[in-house]
Amino acid sequence: MPRHSPYRIELSDEEHAVLEHVARSYTLPYWQVIRAQMVLMAAQGMRNDQIAAELRCRREVVSQWRKRFFEQRLGGLEDRPRRGRPPTFPPSGAG
Repeated sequence: MPRHSPYRIELSDEEHAVLEHVARSYTLPYWQVIRAQMVLMAAQGMRNDQIAAELRCRREVVSQWRKRFFEQRLGGLEDRPRRGRPPTFPPSGAG
């Protein structure tokens, strides 16, 4: 039996507007769009397993982003700095 998340999402009007804008964007990175969609669906009362099925991802991923949004609001949806050496790219204009 699926359980409900203890992190109940309620959005302010401003948060809802920002998330709607991001979720409908065609130009923003995919990860931003999906995270916004996850939070919007959570705010509608959907369970993590339902959101995961709808967005074709793992329930644990939905759970992670629901919790981060609950604790940190919009700032929690951004990527955190990663450990290790930053990626390097060849200099532009080479060739």
